Amino acid sequence: MSKTYKIEVDCANCAEKMQEAARKTEGVADATVSFMTQKMKVEFTEGTDEKTVMKAVLKACRRVEPDCEIAF
Repeated sequence: MSKTYKIEVDCANCAEKMQEAARKTEGVADATVSFMTQKMKVEFTEGTDEKTVMKAVLKACRRVEPDCEIAF
């Protein structure tokens, strides 16, 4: 399953770091963060709970940018 979320990211470099952090999160098969569109596309591994995984993704992204927000 794949979903797209609105994300607040301040620069392209941060977007890349957040993308890598999201990809390393358990339950995420792949993730793409676009600074230009302010969107994050997440592909979940089968059988994972979307909300639980997204909470972990948000926590990982906040290590990169503490004021990060993801609308999920």
